[in-house]
Amino acid sequence: MRQEKFDKKFYLVREDVLPEAMKKTLDAKEMIERGKAESVWDAVQKVDLSRSAFYKYRDTVFPFHTIVKDRLITLFFHLEDRSGTLSHLLGVVAKSGCNIMTIHQTIPLLGRANVTLSLNVTEMAIEIEELLANLRKLEFVEKVEVLGSGA
Repeated sequence: MRQEKFDKKFYLVREDVLPEAMKKTLDAKEMIERGKAESVWDAVQKVDLSRSAFYKYRDTVFPFHTIVKDRLITLFFHLEDRSGTLSHLLGVVAKSGCNIMTIHQTIPLLGRANVTLSLNVTEMAIEIEELLANLRKLEFVEKVEVLGSGA
């Protein structure tokens, strides 16, 4: 049943357009997950939902964060053009537990190069702020910017 769930199409829908029974199902599931309800019966009573509606929707409606598996971040760097700088930069990123998804480096001009990294930070061993601080400390890094993040 679990794999079958992911063989279906999924849609991202704003909460305000969901039927009330689906919202209450999500609330009941969260209560159970967080230990604020001891059973399905207890949860549906607290959110004023029938057990049949709960069972109808429980395997079909999910909070967005439970579907998204990867957390991605894109960083932009201004680097001095020195031998081994990209390798050293990538080593610091890898040591933090990030998985490098893409790398784009411009041709160095006037002793400077721009590098864009897309990173999967799901398994990162440190906080993003600490990673950024570590990267900014590197003597060849002139600037680090977060271009975007996903999920």
